Amino acid sequence: MAGDLHTHSTFSDGSTPAGKLPFLAGCEGLTHLAVSDHDSIQGVRFAYANPVQQGVHLIPAAELTAYDYQRAHRVHLLCYWPDDCAALEEFSALMARRRREAVLQSCRELEEFCPQFKTEEALAFAKDSGTLYKAHVMRVLWQYGLADGMYNNVYRSLFALRPVRGRILHTPRYEPVDTVLEVIRACRAVVVLAHPSVYHSMELARELIAAGRLDGVEIEHPRNTEEDKAELRELARKYDLIVTGGSDYHGMNTNTPRPVGACTTADDQIRRIEALAKQRKK
Repeated sequence: MAGDLHTHSTFSDGSTPAGKLPFLAGCEGLTHLAVSDHDSIQGVRFAYANPVQQGVHLIPAAELTAYDYQRAHRVHLLCYWPDDCAALEEFSALMARRRREAVLQSCRELEEFCPQFKTEEALAFAKDSGTLYKAHVMRVLWQYGLADGMYNNVYRSLFALRPVRGRILHTPRYEPVDTVLEVIRACRAVVVLAHPSVYHSMELARELIAAGRLDGVEIEHPRNTEEDKAELRELARKYDLIVTGGSDYHGMNTNTPRPVGACTTADDQIRRIEALAKQRKK
């Protein structure tokens, strides 16, 4: 069977505890699962400590955030089988601190004009993550009927980047793509470019692939366009890249709920990831 190699838990901005995800994967008949939380080492440690849960094999993973300063876009890099090492721990701690500071400032400003919102309630939703995400703020507003869902009009009025900057938006500083790729290299991990359509990363994808800096590309993702998927398949064929798929599961913290297993990675590609990771750890 296949695996879902892109999911999120309460270790970052998902709504489901990591321990529940293997059960959900097993219900879909999956054999493999990656809990790939944003800029977090916790999912990696969870997988190493629990290699098989509910009959599902866990792949240590994280989704690291970088920034393409040339094109002014965020970039997400999926990192599979990283070492539990200082490089990843330090990067995770750095991003947790930056994200917490940014979102706490947003919370302080929101409290000034929304008396129903209390920062401590957002922090309660964030207890597993060790930092704060905009999703935690929106959960508080949504539960009191103050938002039209997680990421709709109210979210845009508060946190949009463009065309009009949100009223309380504060963005953490992200490290350049080169820096994050070096972190992944130090972890001896397999690196896959996540959902290139989401952040308009196809130009960067072509550049990194031609330079031999990616091991694979995530093609089967709910938000990749058909046009981009067709080009990614051709690039994967030309450069013999690993091809992955994942649901990008966030539980209820999403506009369009998709279950674990909505998009998957084939067995042969999972074997390629595992073989490459083993080779790098010799």
